[in-house]
Amino acid sequence: MARGAAKPKKEVSMEEALWKSADKLRGSVEPAEYKHVVLSLFFLKFASDKFEAQRKLIAEKYGEKFLDNIAFYTKDNVFFLPEISRWSYIMDNAKQDDIALKIDTALYTIEKANPSLKGALPDNYYSRLHIDTAKLASLLDEIDKINTGDAENDIIGRIYEYFLSKFALAEGKGKGEFYTPKCIVNLIAEMIEPYDGVLYEIIIPQWIQKIEKIKMYVLAV
Repeated sequence: MARGAAKPKKEVSMEEALWKSADKLRGSVEPAEYKHVVLSLFFLKFASDKFEAQRKLIAEKYGEKFLDNIAFYTKDNVFFLPEISRWSYIMDNAKQDDIALKIDTALYTIEKANPSLKGALPDNYYSRLHIDTAKLASLLDEIDKINTGDAENDIIGRIYEYFLSKFALAEGKGKGEFYTPKCIVNLIAEMIEPYDGVLYEIIIPQWIQKIEKIKMYVLAV
């Protein structure tokens, strides 16, 4: 009997995928750490999806001999990803015992291949977390369902805001100041009417600086 056609990959809303991602992490890391674990994995998928789309465009427009020419990616604000840094490679190896090391290697390799990202990606982070391989594989499956082609411009910021809004209280007394609800931000913006000039954040923790650096390149795509 002929084999049926492969079922298309199920895509879910970002909020649903993020909640399920957090659920996979329960008992493995502190709630305050959820956003860091998920955000780097999402960035890996986002960058890989953009890379694959650009790769296809290059093949169609210039020919396959230019597929590994970094300049053909960076000219359109797309990060060049070596094979071991691509999402497809991570998913193919998701159930391997050394998947945490492979993720760390992927992030390191992306940063090395793209000097503009220097210092923006976590270093040896997933290996240090010691998350159970099965849980990490399940988490990757949830991230894989997120549609990175979402029309939302600040998709990285949207994910970060989601985790802060859901788990800010879990960070303990005194930590909530790092999250300001979107409605309050909009109100402040309307009140000060920042139509001219440049606005600066007076104190920006190191981890926010890294997020903003990633967002800057995401928004340029």
